[in-house]
Amino acid sequence: MNKSERFWDKTASKYDQIEMKDEQTYINILQRTKTHLKLSDMVLDYGCGTGLIFNEIAEYVKGIHGIDISFNMIEIAKKKAKERNIANINYAHSTIFDERYKKSSFDVILAFRVLHLLEDEPIVLRRMNELLKPGGLLISATPCVGEKIFLRNLLFFAGRVGLVPNIRSFKIRNLVDTIEEGNFSIVESDCLKKSSQEYFIVARKIG
Repeated sequence: MNKSERFWDKTASKYDQIEMKDEQTYINILQRTKTHLKLSDMVLDYGCGTGLIFNEIAEYVKGIHGIDISFNMIEIAKKKAKERNIANINYAHSTIFDERYKKSSFDVILAFRVLHLLEDEPIVLRRMNELLKPGGLLISATPCVGEKIFLRNLLFFAGRVGLVPNIRSFKIRNLVDTIEEGNFSIVESDCLKKSSQEYFIVARKIG
């Protein structure tokens, strides 16, 4: 188990409470995401956490595969879906490089609050592109802490001492460039919350 996995396993039990402190942004992400979904869609939720988002969108799509590096997160997500009798979700304590996921398998990939945590964004984005069907969508929400000097420095220090995972200090232009370099075209880009500079971005696979 690596450092990041240990962190998220420890955080799992209080993750929902932390996330829902900003309930309005969560609702905004959810509503915007629904407008891009179809009942025929197969969806991959990358870094699905405890299922806060995908348990809510299950009825709007054909099926969802939720993956996360945290075993504890996945177990909580499973429990919540079982309590709500959601049957079209498949869970895996896994990574996006799992060979069970084949090329052109998904219509939509969700990546909420995960891109800034990656050490190898270009490689992951190429894998996302590979897994999407032609014209498929990548829907993401990402804090661009590089736009906030104090917050960027604070999170850098917290990451160095192990209080939080290492966080990539994206500026919005860097983030857009990184996504486009993964062979995507930007469909929609909007700031969800100015205080955290969190951006909602929808990108379409080119080709």
